[in-house]
Amino acid sequence: MSSRKHLLLVLPLFFPMLAIADCIPFTQAREHIGETRCITGKVLRVKRGNRGVTFFDFCADYRVCPFTVVVFPGRLRDVGDVRQLQDKLIEVHGPIKAYDGRAEIVLDHVRQLSGQAAMLPPLPKNYDVERKGRYNSGTLGHPKAKQTPSKKRQTAKLPVEIPEDEQ
Repeated sequence: MSSRKHLLLVLPLFFPMLAIADCIPFTQAREHIGETRCITGKVLRVKRGNRGVTFFDFCADYRVCPFTVVVFPGRLRDVGDVRQLQDKLIEVHGPIKAYDGRAEIVLDHVRQLSGQAAMLPPLPKNYDVERKGRYNSGTLGHPKAKQTPSKKRQTAKLPVEIPEDEQ
């Protein structure tokens, strides 16, 4: 066996990302649900959703877009400052799942990104995920929930003397 053929057989063992086929455009992601693939596309918008979940929009109208990337708030520290990816062409690797009528990849770690996107700066140290991207001036702990006054149940008051019926 020539050394060139031997190298082609050994490279995928040491560099698994090279073993993955070329990236496919995000418009074809639905055809590959259930597979682990590389998806490429230009991120038009990085949007913060409910409860701090971050979405990458690849279409002008996200409601009709066939693909999205999701980053859950607990994983932002492992991924980095994803706001930097807006208006950039990215390659994201991972299992393609079906959710809400579209294909998606859940981004858990910066290693899932390749190319320029893989060089994300870390989140600022005072970035507060719980407060949806607002900066916190160094307080520790979770934000306190608003307390609503509890209504105390009152016992029914009965009259002390019950008059007898007069007939």
